Amino acid sequence: MRALAFDVFGTVVDWRSSIIAELQSFGARNGLQRDWASFADAWRAGYAPAMDRVRRGELPWTRIDDLHRTILVDLLGGAAVAEADIDELNRAWHRLVPWPDSVAGLQRLKQRFVITTLSNGNVSLLTNMAKSAGLPWDCVISAELFGHYKPDPEAYLGCARLLDVAPHELMLVACHPSDLRAARDSGLRTGYVRRPLEQGPGGPLPEVEDGEFDVIAHDFIDLARRLGA
Repeated sequence: MRALAFDVFGTVVDWRSSIIAELQSFGARNGLQRDWASFADAWRAGYAPAMDRVRRGELPWTRIDDLHRTILVDLLGGAAVAEADIDELNRAWHRLVPWPDSVAGLQRLKQRFVITTLSNGNVSLLTNMAKSAGLPWDCVISAELFGHYKPDPEAYLGCARLLDVAPHELMLVACHPSDLRAARDSGLRTGYVRRPLEQGPGGPLPEVEDGEFDVIAHDFIDLARRLGA
């Protein structure tokens, strides 16, 4: 194995807590009162259906930033908010905070493997996030480069091709079993990292069968240990 490709939202960064905090600040600035935790969940929940509209040809290829903004405007429901403020809030996805183990774990893994993103987030989003959060990627790879969102096989195989490695020399690291299963079906190795707080305290936990993935780890430090880094 020569390289690790990381899912980002939920796996590397705590999107939910980050977005709730941004929404609370946004609400205070604009005099809006909402259940911001539920708003954050709804914003995230709109992501998969929006991508499916692109897959079905109802929309042309669209960056995740633009899909996020469309969902956000719909959720705001005509609230009197300046366009500039909506744009700034939409860029909250560029400022997500990493899990406490992420940076140190990535630095260890980087000593042994090439490490990259493999996210549906667009290149500018992932680049800005890395800058903001101090994520030490060797490179930033996005589904945007392939015109296919995960879990389309073109994303996984395209990542291997760009890194000049065979699929079996590349491991996808993710906290989402469905992402890992699609990567496995494309010939990649798989590393499952548990993120029990991704959906918030008491949120639903994914179901994973014993031995389903090549490696199962509690966090990135544990993953580095298991991979000999």
